[in-house]
Amino acid sequence: MGVLEGKVAFITGAARGQGRSHAVRLAQEGADIIAVDIAAQIDSVPYPMATPEDLAETVKQVEALDRRIHAVQADVRDREALQAAFDGGVALLGGVDIVLANAGIAPLSMHPTRQEWFDVVDVNLTGVYQTVEVSKQTLIDRGGGAIVLTSSTAGLAGIGGSAPGGLGYTAAKHGVVGLMRSYANQLAEHSIRVNTIHPTGVNTPMVVNDVMQEFLQSDPQLSNAMANALPVPMIEPVDLSNAILFLVSDAGRYVTGVTLPVDAGFLNKR
Repeated sequence: MGVLEGKVAFITGAARGQGRSHAVRLAQEGADIIAVDIAAQIDSVPYPMATPEDLAETVKQVEALDRRIHAVQADVRDREALQAAFDGGVALLGGVDIVLANAGIAPLSMHPTRQEWFDVVDVNLTGVYQTVEVSKQTLIDRGGGAIVLTSSTAGLAGIGGSAPGGLGYTAAKHGVVGLMRSYANQLAEHSIRVNTIHPTGVNTPMVVNDVMQEFLQSDPQLSNAMANALPVPMIEPVDLSNAILFLVSDAGRYVTGVTLPVDAGFLNKR
């Protein structure tokens, strides 16, 4: 029996990358999944975003573990659509115990636009806020639970460059820490724990794509600044999933209000 047997997890940005990894890892430990992803392109994002086919692959991988999954194409910027997706999953699966606000974008390119700022803040900060807001009452009604908000090393350090997308990314990821600390205090009386996780570069399509590589190679100083202390260029999604598993399981039952780097020593170098 897995450590999350009988639990239900609500995960945004679940079509691929970190979100899919979290869904599969938690399902391996017995959790059923409510999976949400925009599965469409945002114009200011220069790399290809997830597709409906990607979301279907997440469903396939979770179901292969003999777990239930309710997957919906919805945008975290759209409060009504996000609420409907969440409510549909609760109706099917019976509740929610774990919330992973994982959806995010990184609109970094050689041709920046002002719109990048607005889109990255809307997705990476407002989307996180809305994910917690649509789900927190259900956790209160369940008598407790765990929430993990995906921030970044850019949520604890002033990195990301000077373009609107990079500044917006860093500002949003710092904002996520403020949300976490506020929610951790507000929800503690309901036995709901809230933490952030802070990855370095992760081997996902958001990072490993031609546009991002061109952006990093254009500025050797920035590229060098992004290097980890441990001799690895990137970490794998499952490295974050395993850290999240600790935070949402009974092993982390008294851990709340924590900013947890999973960063191969990146922040310690600074």
